[in-house]
Parts: sequence; structure tokens; C-alpha cells
Amino acid sequence: MPNVVVTTVAIVMFKLLGISNAEIAFYTSWLYLPWVVKPLWSPLVDIFRRKRWWILIMQLMIGGSLAGVALVLPGPDYFRYSLVFLWLLAFSSATHDIAADGFYMIGLTSKRQAYFVGIRNTFYRIASVAGQGGVVVLAGRLVGWDRIGNMQAAWSITFGILAVLFGLFFLYHRAVLPRPTGDVAAHADEGPWAAFGETFVSFFRKPGIGAALTFILVYRLAESQLLKIASPFLLDAREAGGLGLPPETYGVVYGTLGVIALTAGGIIGGIAVSRQGLKAWIRWMVCAMNLPNFAYFYLALAQPESIVTISACVVIEQFGYGFGFTAFMLYLILFAEGASKTAHYALCTGFMALGLMLPGMFSGWIQETVGYVNFFVWVLVCTIPGFLIIRLLKIPENFGKA
Repeated sequence: MPNVVVTTVAIVMFKLLGISNAEIAFYTSWLYLPWVVKPLWSPLVDIFRRKRWWILIMQLMIGGSLAGVALVLPGPDYFRYSLVFLWLLAFSSATHDIAADGFYMIGLTSKRQAYFVGIRNTFYRIASVAGQGGVVVLAGRLVGWDRIGNMQAAWSITFGILAVLFGLFFLYHRAVLPRPTGDVAAHADEGPWAAFGETFVSFFRKPGIGAALTFILVYRLAESQLLKIASPFLLDAREAGGLGLPPETYGVVYGTLGVIALTAGGIIGGIAVSRQGLKAWIRWMVCAMNLPNFAYFYLALAQPESIVTISACVVIEQFGYGFGFTAFMLYLILFAEGASKTAHYALCTGFMALGLMLPGMFSGWIQETVGYVNFFVWVLVCTIPGFLIIRLLKIPENFGKA
């Protein structure tokens, strides 16, 4: 949920509050920074305390950050101060990711991890539906209430509700979160800072590190830019080249139907890999990740008014994204295997975030310079590196196969 709030809901909120596409893309891309640099403190999550402890403490921090956004939104300088609390939210969420990913790998074998990757992503997608769909629809409905009547107050109340929700999550998980026997602080007999340094050195000594990092950085080159502009495009006025969807309709089309398709793609991708292995499916998943981007080019070119047509294009693109993303996540798990795999997986996801952050920063400027149609042409050009890099990857024949 906090990742969805930072990466998607914040974009929608700032668009509805009148912030320009260039500012939205540039400043919200900086919110990826905690995910980029989280490898710098990921060994500390391995070295100090249990993963369960980190998960609970970060949920408290997430709730406090959401409350901070709620408090500053009604003020005159809300954009600057809300970005500060959103950055704190991103930091807390990134640390939560480190602990939760380690928790996942501790409890399952590699084959079970592959089988459940789609199911695991389902719960991420449920949060996406709640965030992109439910939260946006709620804010849109609150604007229409006579007692509220303005967008800033509506979003303030919405973030207040999210803050309360995370307080409840903390209490719930404190009571029911499992206590795996493998959830112990690593390197107990070594100096913590020596272990910290060795974690980084061992990662960059892994065989095939060059091809792996290139894959992580370019596989989502097109999607990283599309993610920043898809929501403004759907919400922007038709005279500006967008589709002019009201917030409630956007919440249903992109935040609900789109996320359901994304979830279905992820589940089907996980099942497919569990039957034949990642190596057999990776080329098809690259196609699924990139080719459906033509749907947005069509929407920008034709600007259809039919909600059915718009929904169909969004569903096609999101299903392909979900199916193709399965290969990406499984490759990260594969490359992180070995000693300190929690920290190494965090390093992989840190480079993944860098691959999202840097292209995303300038996507708004590119769109405002060339327009929506030409921007989506540029997105299609950016799919090419993803097709080229998979030839260099070394994937065991049966990896991921149940």
C-alpha cells in the first residue's frame, strides 16, 4: 500500500491539485530514491534484530508518515511539505520491503518461491486496487460533499484514513505474524561492520554481474516512463491530448479493472513458470511486457470516447505487464541466491528502483515537449533494450520449475 501511495496515488493527487506533468514526474521520481539506496542499509536489517521486528516498526513509521501528509495538505505550501512526508513514507516502505522480502525467502524453498510469486504479487495488486481504485474514488467522492467541498481537504481526510489503517495493521501483525526459526540476526559471531562490507563485495563478485545489472536497469525502461504518464494522460483534458476521465471513472478503469488484469497476468505467469521453468518463458514474457504498450499509442492517437474501448486497452497493457513482470522478479530471486540473500535481493531491487527513477524523472518533460502521441512512440522505442539483453542472461534449465 505505501508503495502504491508513493508511486501512483501521489501522481493522481498532485494532478488533480493542479501540479504540472513535468513537476509531477520530476519530483515524484525522487521519491524512488529510498528504494534505490536501500541496499546501503539492507545489511543492517540482516545484522541487527529479526525481520519480524523491522516489519512491525516500519508499519508504525508508515502510519506516522501518512498522518503527516494528511496534516500538511490543507496548508498553503502543501506541495513541498507533503513531498517531505512522502519521502519519509518511501524510506519506511523501502525498509519494510527489505524485511518482508527476507521473511518470504526464509520461509520458502526456491521452487515454492517461484510457485507463489504470482500469489504474492496478488496481495500487492490488492493494495493497488485499494490505492489506485478505492483511495482515488474515495477522494473524488469526498470532494462532492458539501461539508468538504475542496480537493485538498478531501485528500487530507483520505490520508488520515490510511494512517489509521496502518495503525490497525501494526496491531494485527503484532498478534499474528509468524516467528520462523530462521528469522535470526545474521553474522552473530562477526563484527557487524565487517559483515556489512562483505555483503557488498560478495554481491559485485557474483558471476554475470554486468549482464544482470544491465537487465535490471533496462528491462523496465519503457514501463518506467509509461507509469509516470499513464495516470496524467487518462485524467488530462481532451484538448490537452488526454482522455479526460473523471477521478471516479479513472479509479474504476485504471485502479480496479487494470489492476485486476495486472494481478491475473502475474498469477498466470507464476503458474506458467512453475510448469516449464523461467528459461522457457522469459522471451514470451519480454514480449508481454513491451508489446502491449501499443495500446497507449492507439489511445493517444484515436482519443476514443468509449469507456469500453479505453478499459480494454488498459486491461491489455496491464495484463501484459503483470505477465512479463513475473520473469523480472524471478530473475532477481535467482541472482540473489546464496549467502546474505536478503541483502543481495535488496541490492537487486535497489538497482530496479534506479531503473525506474532516472527515466521517470524526465518523462514528464519529454511528454510536455513532444505531446502524448509522440511520447508513446518514444516509449515503444524504449522497449528495444529489453529484447536485446535477455540473450546475455544465464538461467538454469529448471529454475522455477515445480
